[in-house]
Amino acid sequence: MKWLVLLHVLGACVWAGGHLVLSLGFLPQALKLRDLSIIQHFEKHYERVGIAALLIQVVTGVWMTLIYVPLSSWLTLASPHHVYLWTKFALLAGTLVLAVHARFFIIPKLTVEKLPQLAFHIVLVTVLAVSFVLVGLSFRFVYF
Repeated sequence: MKWLVLLHVLGACVWAGGHLVLSLGFLPQALKLRDLSIIQHFEKHYERVGIAALLIQVVTGVWMTLIYVPLSSWLTLASPHHVYLWTKFALLAGTLVLAVHARFFIIPKLTVEKLPQLAFHIVLVTVLAVSFVLVGLSFRFVYF
Protein backbone atom coordinates (compact mmCIF):
# COMPACT_ATOMS: atom_id res chain seq x y z
CA MET A 1 0.00 0.00 0.00
CA LYS A 2 2.80 2.44 0.81
CA TRP A 3 4.25 2.10 -2.69
CA LEU A 4 0.82 2.96 -4.17
CA VAL A 5 0.71 6.14 -2.11
CA LEU A 6 4.30 6.94 -3.08
CA LEU A 7 3.61 6.51 -6.80
CA HIS A 8 0.40 8.51 -6.49
CA VAL A 9 2.13 11.38 -4.69
CA LEU A 10 5.05 11.39 -7.15
CA GLY A 11 2.56 11.54 -10.02
CA ALA A 12 0.79 14.44 -8.32
CA CYS A 13 4.10 16.26 -7.84
CA VAL A 14 4.93 15.95 -11.53
CA TRP A 15 1.42 16.77 -12.79
CA ALA A 16 0.63 19.70 -10.48
CA GLY A 17 4.22 20.93 -10.28
CA GLY A 18 4.65 20.90 -14.03
CA HIS A 19 1.47 22.90 -14.53
CA LEU A 20 2.47 25.38 -11.84
CA VAL A 21 5.85 25.86 -13.56
CA LEU A 22 4.08 26.34 -16.89
CA SER A 23 1.46 28.75 -15.50
CA LEU A 24 3.74 30.80 -13.28
CA GLY A 25 7.06 30.53 -15.10
CA PHE A 26 6.57 30.14 -18.84
CA LEU A 27 3.06 31.45 -19.54
CA PRO A 28 3.56 35.04 -18.34
CA GLN A 29 6.63 35.42 -20.54
CA ALA A 30 4.86 33.89 -23.54
CA LEU A 31 1.93 36.27 -23.10
CA LYS A 32 4.19 39.29 -22.58
CA LEU A 33 6.31 38.54 -25.65
CA ARG A 34 3.39 37.08 -27.63
CA ASP A 35 5.61 34.09 -28.38
CA LEU A 36 4.00 30.67 -28.88
CA SER A 37 7.36 28.94 -29.05
CA ILE A 38 7.88 29.39 -25.30
CA ILE A 39 4.80 27.27 -24.55
CA GLN A 40 5.56 24.82 -27.36
CA HIS A 41 9.11 24.31 -26.08
CA PHE A 42 7.87 23.55 -22.57
CA GLU A 43 5.15 21.20 -23.81
CA LYS A 44 7.61 19.35 -26.05
CA HIS A 45 9.66 18.38 -23.01
CA TYR A 46 6.91 18.02 -20.42
CA GLU A 47 4.03 16.33 -22.25
CA ARG A 48 5.26 12.71 -22.14
CA VAL A 49 6.26 12.94 -18.49
CA GLY A 50 3.11 14.84 -17.52
CA ILE A 51 0.72 12.44 -19.25
CA ALA A 52 2.55 9.46 -17.73
CA ALA A 53 2.22 11.09 -14.29
CA LEU A 54 -1.51 11.63 -14.80
CA LEU A 55 -1.97 8.01 -15.89
CA ILE A 56 -0.03 6.81 -12.84
CA GLN A 57 -2.31 8.92 -10.65
CA VAL A 58 -5.45 7.48 -12.25
CA VAL A 59 -4.29 3.86 -11.93
CA THR A 60 -2.98 4.19 -8.37
CA GLY A 61 -5.97 6.33 -7.36
CA VAL A 62 -8.50 3.76 -8.54
CA TRP A 63 -6.44 0.97 -6.96
CA MET A 64 -6.32 2.73 -3.59
CA THR A 65 -10.01 3.54 -3.82
CA LEU A 66 -10.80 -0.14 -4.31
CA ILE A 67 -8.82 -0.83 -1.13
CA TYR A 68 -10.36 1.93 1.01
CA VAL A 69 -13.87 2.23 -0.42
CA PRO A 70 -15.70 -0.97 -1.40
CA LEU A 71 -16.90 -0.88 -5.02
CA SER A 72 -20.44 -1.60 -3.84
CA SER A 73 -20.54 1.74 -2.00
CA TRP A 74 -18.95 3.98 -4.66
CA LEU A 75 -22.32 5.43 -5.65
CA THR A 76 -23.12 6.66 -2.15
CA LEU A 77 -21.97 9.76 -0.36
CA ALA A 78 -21.94 7.94 2.96
CA SER A 79 -18.65 9.38 4.22
CA PRO A 80 -16.20 12.18 3.48
CA HIS A 81 -14.10 9.65 1.55
CA HIS A 82 -16.99 9.06 -0.83
CA VAL A 83 -17.33 12.81 -1.39
CA TYR A 84 -13.58 13.13 -2.00
CA LEU A 85 -13.72 10.21 -4.41
CA TRP A 86 -16.44 11.84 -6.50
CA THR A 87 -14.70 15.20 -6.29
CA LYS A 88 -11.56 13.56 -7.70
CA PHE A 89 -13.60 11.99 -10.51
CA ALA A 90 -15.16 15.38 -11.29
CA LEU A 91 -11.71 17.02 -11.38
CA LEU A 92 -10.47 14.27 -13.69
CA ALA A 93 -13.48 14.73 -15.98
CA GLY A 94 -12.85 18.48 -16.10
CA THR A 95 -9.19 17.89 -16.90
CA LEU A 96 -10.08 15.48 -19.70
CA VAL A 97 -12.68 17.84 -21.19
CA LEU A 98 -10.15 20.69 -21.23
CA ALA A 99 -7.47 18.45 -22.73
CA VAL A 100 -9.75 17.24 -25.53
CA HIS A 101 -10.98 20.77 -26.24
CA ALA A 102 -7.44 22.13 -26.39
CA ARG A 103 -6.12 19.22 -28.49
CA PHE A 104 -8.88 19.34 -31.11
CA PHE A 105 -10.09 22.95 -31.13
CA ILE A 106 -7.29 25.24 -29.93
CA ILE A 107 -3.93 23.68 -30.73
CA PRO A 108 -4.62 22.80 -34.40
CA LYS A 109 -5.51 26.44 -35.13
CA LEU A 110 -3.14 28.03 -32.63
CA THR A 111 -1.94 31.50 -33.50
CA VAL A 112 -0.55 34.33 -31.43
CA GLU A 113 -4.04 35.85 -31.39
CA LYS A 114 -5.40 32.67 -29.77
CA LEU A 115 -2.65 32.52 -27.15
CA PRO A 116 -4.93 34.05 -24.47
CA GLN A 117 -7.46 31.26 -25.10
CA LEU A 118 -4.73 28.65 -24.62
CA ALA A 119 -3.52 30.53 -21.54
CA PHE A 120 -7.01 30.32 -20.06
CA HIS A 121 -6.96 26.53 -20.58
CA ILE A 122 -3.51 26.24 -19.03
CA VAL A 123 -4.59 28.18 -15.94
CA LEU A 124 -7.77 26.11 -15.58
CA VAL A 125 -5.83 22.83 -15.82
CA THR A 126 -3.40 24.18 -13.22
CA VAL A 127 -6.26 25.07 -10.87
CA LEU A 128 -7.69 21.57 -11.34
CA ALA A 129 -4.25 20.01 -10.72
CA VAL A 130 -3.80 21.92 -7.46
CA SER A 131 -7.37 21.01 -6.50
CA PHE A 132 -6.47 17.34 -7.07
CA VAL A 133 -3.65 17.76 -4.54
CA LEU A 134 -5.87 19.47 -1.96
CA VAL A 135 -8.61 16.86 -2.26
CA GLY A 136 -6.00 14.09 -2.11
CA LEU A 137 -4.60 15.55 1.09
CA SER A 138 -8.13 15.66 2.47
CA PHE A 139 -8.34 11.87 2.28
CA ARG A 140 -5.72 11.81 5.03
CA PHE A 141 -5.98 15.15 6.80
CA VAL A 142 -9.56 16.35 6.08
CA TYR A 143 -8.88 19.87 4.83
CA PHE A 144 -12.42 20.44 3.60
